[in-house]
Amino acid sequence: MDMADSSTLNRISPAINISFNVLFILFALICIIPVVFVFIISISSEQSIKLNGYRFWPQEFSLESYLFLWKEGKMIIRALGVSAAVTVAGTAMGVILTTLMGYVLSIRKFKFNSFFTMVVFIPMIFNGGMISSYVINTQFLHLKNTLWALILPLCVSSFHVIICKTFFKLNIPESIVESAQIDGASHFTIFARIAFPLSKPIVATIALFLSFAYWNDWFQSSLYITDTKLFSIQSLLDHIQRNMEMMAKNPSLGVTLQQYMNNMPKEGARMAMAIIIIVPIACTYPFFQRYFISGLTVGAVKG
Repeated sequence: MDMADSSTLNRISPAINISFNVLFILFALICIIPVVFVFIISISSEQSIKLNGYRFWPQEFSLESYLFLWKEGKMIIRALGVSAAVTVAGTAMGVILTTLMGYVLSIRKFKFNSFFTMVVFIPMIFNGGMISSYVINTQFLHLKNTLWALILPLCVSSFHVIICKTFFKLNIPESIVESAQIDGASHFTIFARIAFPLSKPIVATIALFLSFAYWNDWFQSSLYITDTKLFSIQSLLDHIQRNMEMMAKNPSLGVTLQQYMNNMPKEGARMAMAIIIIVPIACTYPFFQRYFISGLTVGAVKG
């Protein structure tokens, strides 16, 4: 088959091309419209929300929600700092531990390869349950009311380890490893100087998954954190949604509790908090995008 025939077979008709474009535009709108809607609600006045409900074009626009959050800036900034610290530390630890485990399991001559592969694989199907993990983390490891309680439970995923193992098997030739060993390099040296630098796509993919998981996590805080100073931004939003008095415990307006609650833009503040949460993590995606796409297509058939 010549190049012309191949080009003809791979050609997409204009109708199908238009259909794909329309489909992708619809998917994009499904993702974008909710964010735009949340932003519009956040800049709507509380009175218009009470009278007319949620609308794409409210009767009255207002920045009172963001001004309210500005007055509560100390609490918001502290929660953002906790989320940022947990996300950065957890992502870095998770990437290092996951890639190390994946590299070790990719070595065929490793004596306990089958055993540890099974140990990693079993939690993908079964787990010990919430009660057992809670008892271990609080009673044995004493992680309650520490940042480690937000980092360690999400640090390593069996699924990510299996992905790394497959990547190293397919992309790091055994001949390179054997040549390095002949030159006297240890496996740790091989990993640090050869395997890890060649694994940018999979590292970026796992880092993106971990950063999203850490930044969006509120469940670990609800289990292990009771100290308000250690609330992440997601946990703070969760508490606001369940009980608006969470912010009233830190009044900065110098009024009574009842007046404070009456003046609080409840719905708008929730949506403004959601926007504050969305923006930082959305800004990180472009930095991972190139390697992320490469990581998703690792192992694909190349023509």
